Amino acid sequence: MKNSLPFKKIGQISLFGLICFVCGAFLPLYLSDQITLEVVKSAEKIIGLEFTQAEADSMLEELNDQRRQYAEIRQTDIPNALAPSLVFNPLPVGFTLDKTQKPFSLGKIEKVKLPTSRDDLAFYSVQQLAELLRTKQITAVELTQFFLARLKKYDSKLYCVISLTEERALAQAQKADAEIKQGKYRGLLHGIPYGAKDLLAVKGYKTTWGAEPYQNQEFEYDASVIRQLDEAGAILVAKLTLGALAWGDVWFGGMTRNPWNLAQGSSGSSAGSASAVAAGLVPFAIGSETWGSIVSPATVCGTTGLRPTFGRVSKHGAMALSWSMDKLGPITRTAEDCAIILNTINGADGLDLSVIDAPFNYDAKKNYKTLKVGYLKKLFQAQYGFKENDSLSLQKFKDLGIELVPVEFPEFPDISFLLSAEAAAAFDALTRTNRDDMLKRQMKRAWPNTFRAARFIPAVEYINAQRIRSQIIAQMAEKMKNLDVVIAPSWYGNTLLLTNLTGHPCLVMPNGFNKNGTPTSISLIGKLFGEADLITLGKAFQDNSAFHRQKPKLD
Repeated sequence: MKNSLPFKKIGQISLFGLICFVCGAFLPLYLSDQITLEVVKSAEKIIGLEFTQAEADSMLEELNDQRRQYAEIRQTDIPNALAPSLVFNPLPVGFTLDKTQKPFSLGKIEKVKLPTSRDDLAFYSVQQLAELLRTKQITAVELTQFFLARLKKYDSKLYCVISLTEERALAQAQKADAEIKQGKYRGLLHGIPYGAKDLLAVKGYKTTWGAEPYQNQEFEYDASVIRQLDEAGAILVAKLTLGALAWGDVWFGGMTRNPWNLAQGSSGSSAGSASAVAAGLVPFAIGSETWGSIVSPATVCGTTGLRPTFGRVSKHGAMALSWSMDKLGPITRTAEDCAIILNTINGADGLDLSVIDAPFNYDAKKNYKTLKVGYLKKLFQAQYGFKENDSLSLQKFKDLGIELVPVEFPEFPDISFLLSAEAAAAFDALTRTNRDDMLKRQMKRAWPNTFRAARFIPAVEYINAQRIRSQIIAQMAEKMKNLDVVIAPSWYGNTLLLTNLTGHPCLVMPNGFNKNGTPTSISLIGKLFGEADLITLGKAFQDNSAFHRQKPKLD
């Protein structure tokens, strides 16, 4: 909010300032002025209510007292990492969580050989690379140097890297080689390079959040997912781009590109994670989603992405945008690679109180034909961009022997302002200090203006929207009670918003190409903590198709 904006004056206080007082946002310049009857009557238009003159007059003392409380709060240092005391729980009433931990079981992998052309190595799956390392056909140092070289070579075309973590990576690779040589094999991620969205803290490196005000920001600790991957022997080679403060694909270094069409952005906000995986610059990457930030770039770049259940993976050390909607997950080449990553980063760490300690029981031997699968019939019948490829995908599932049950998700009022309110709180200081002017994107539908507009969301409406959210969660539980997976269009309809509000997991997979040569995708929605079934069905689809094995041409 800018003190210099030309709003009409009422007495000594601008109308803009008066409205802000009532809605919880105010201009520090006017803190000494009292809220008057005129202020309240003007502000009624913002909140969509009308009070009698007597009612408005009666609330003046309390309004002035509330504004004093706001001033006290704003004198307190509240870091982005500090979560609210109210913790979102996506579990509906009566939900029973199976606590049984079963063995993690992957499908058998065919014998893997080092390719004649090293460029082909760039598009090997995590499983294939792991087999090369396990059988000592390549070393972790060689593999790390290979992917570092690709990152350096192609970043000038893709703008997908914020920081290379070369020194850290080579030290980790040397350690991995020594351990593997001694027979201390940690598992499938031991010696595997990867990238992480640059909203995850990594000690010794900048964590920029893709935004100008935070370009030199550093944290003296590692995010939980980084620590978990370290313990598994994975090797961080790069911190990858995100749209500034997790919106879009534009960051302070430019626009991250789609490897399939360098004239296009890669979508966001996990822009660099999807772009780098699609281009063969890393075998997998960690992204995050609040409202489409894994599904969207995975779609555009033709990768496989997994948005886990809310509360499945710790967000400790990740930039907070929405404490009740943020989720961290993998972007990979294959559905089963997602299983490998999730098996490593799953579980409570004692640092993120929203994490629900639930087992992840993926078993490649499970017969996908035993899954009860629904599809959003009305959405698929509509006319939309991916319809032709989605129709072919539905037929593919039927050809695999799966009976598709028509289902419709619940209708619900638009409560997307919940995200705006939480994001504005997360970046409250950025708005009040006017440092939001430093952000590259300043149009109407961009964070600076969204943060400002969110100051006018009344607390009562925010809480009531959360109560409606509880209703939606219960309705979704009813819709899903007899189904394991629901197939949905990735972009069409309101499924993306709905399932992010309810915390349901989603696996997004490439399923063809547009006429312009860019990828399309289809999404699988699972029950809460039902990621294993999503991956089982996704693997069946990918075992019988080749969309996930296609490679963009960068040279």
